[in-house]
Amino acid sequence: MQQGEFKNLARKRILVTGGAGFIGSHLCRVLLDRGAEVLCADNYFTGSRDHVRDLLDNPRFELLRHDITFPLYIEVDEIYNLACPASPVHYQFDPVQTTKTCVHGSINMLGLAKRVKARILQASTSEVYGDPEIHPQQEDYWGRVNPIGPRSCYDEGKRCAETLFMDYRRQHGVEIKIARIFNTYGPNMHPNDGRVVSNFILQALQHKPITIYGDGSQTRSFCYVDDLVSGLLRLMHSPADFCGPVNLGNPSERTVLELADKIITLTGSRSELVFKPLPADDPQRRRPDISMARRHLEWEPAVDIDEGLAETIRYFDALLTARKAEGADIR
Repeated sequence: MQQGEFKNLARKRILVTGGAGFIGSHLCRVLLDRGAEVLCADNYFTGSRDHVRDLLDNPRFELLRHDITFPLYIEVDEIYNLACPASPVHYQFDPVQTTKTCVHGSINMLGLAKRVKARILQASTSEVYGDPEIHPQQEDYWGRVNPIGPRSCYDEGKRCAETLFMDYRRQHGVEIKIARIFNTYGPNMHPNDGRVVSNFILQALQHKPITIYGDGSQTRSFCYVDDLVSGLLRLMHSPADFCGPVNLGNPSERTVLELADKIITLTGSRSELVFKPLPADDPQRRRPDISMARRHLEWEPAVDIDEGLAETIRYFDALLTARKAEGADIR
């Protein structure tokens, strides 16, 4: 096991942009457990103060409301740039702002890293591969992205961010890391993000029809959030000459229909399946080749999907119960 992931971070001051979001909140918690000082910056578009409420009393944790399309003048040792809505429902709500977050936000965070000589990690995405022509996807595949489609604000925004990161490395010597994150799930997912795991679980728990877009034969690879955070930590603390991009995701591929059946079984739901047209540019197959992560980071997912889904179901069940007690509908 690589020791870099578990190194003592007691002398590190670490910025996590998007730190009150789904993945960011888990990352903040692990960094604090490692002894780091954590500055969590979030504009709360998809993140929530509730995700980090239990951290607010920690003297090594600071929460800042900030949009990274504006510069941030602070002193830090490391930067995890996770700020950007990641589901089509949210990034298509204001596509211009999504592109600004990817591009202007990256420029601002890279400028900060350059000024203070901090190492910086970019949370990129499997969406840079678009609807891929090769399977599974390797990091040297350039992708098949529609540059003018409804998803392009995110897909091309993240591709441009990768370009900026590589150019800051080549031109300015900034120490960068690029993670291409595949489908991730777990507690603190946004209930209205429109993604299959959260949609299916909420519909199943409420015994509502489960909505499947297309015929359900499209495939995804689902990585539990704890595994993903472990991969991010290993990448950040990998040797300086290894910058990626590197795929982080679960190579176990399953169809959307298989996922729906599994969630119905785990929840004991009475839900029926309802099929609707597939959205534009939705990829048919998605599965990472994680050979590079295994070789350079000694990393691969460890959490079984049944275990991960059980934790996620418990989270959403508790959320539904709390919302009902408040007299509010989660949908």
